[in-house]
Amino acid sequence: MLAACAGGGTPAGTRSSASATAGTAPAPGPTETAVIDADPAKLPATRAKALRLIREVIAEPAAFGPAVVEGSPYESDPATWPVLGTDCVWRQEKPAADVLAGLSRYFEVPAAGGKGPLRLSAVVTVHRTREDARWEMAESLEETMRCPTQQLRQGESIGSMLASALARGESQHSAEDVLFETGEYRNEALGGGPYPYSWYLSQTLRFTVAVTGKGAKGWSEDEVDALTNQAHSTMLRNLESAVEKQS
Repeated sequence: MLAACAGGGTPAGTRSSASATAGTAPAPGPTETAVIDADPAKLPATRAKALRLIREVIAEPAAFGPAVVEGSPYESDPATWPVLGTDCVWRQEKPAADVLAGLSRYFEVPAAGGKGPLRLSAVVTVHRTREDARWEMAESLEETMRCPTQQLRQGESIGSMLASALARGESQHSAEDVLFETGEYRNEALGGGPYPYSWYLSQTLRFTVAVTGKGAKGWSEDEVDALTNQAHSTMLRNLESAVEKQS
């Protein structure tokens, strides 16, 4: 769904997808923000306005931490959208009809101190309706049921997922639904792995935000999760502020 998941420098890694059903992971720690509320009639109705709002919300390197820098490329092409094929391989295609606008950004913690390069990504999507955004959450879960192992690129994959879902009222996150996932990331160019994988996806109103962290040699699961959780919380606060300005 990260853009998710998908996100992190992969066709899918940025998209809000790659969800999990293989088990249950510990739920992420709550933020201090409340669920967003807004007049639907005042939310972005055109692609241009939606993209302007996205740029107010989407993470910058500082949202993760001081060691994080822009990746190359830094941003996705807004005219493309990551899609998980029937062969469980992610590809870039035209945005789905329900997507008003979406954007992914890619980041990195450069290799240093015996640690390999950590890849991170963030994605914000504005759907045409609230129901469309909710379907993205549901489709994320369906995708991992269908594809327990997913190829992000040649020589790069994720698998062995553990997931947790929090509905409205179960978390202090400023979201109606939150999905949290950990798993194994493999990359032949980085020595194979497996390395820690962390992914967050939240939905509120017509918006979804996702963050992905893909580890490397020397990175612990807790370290990768701390970076993704921090950026995820920052984007939710940014979204709350941006929506309030629309009202």
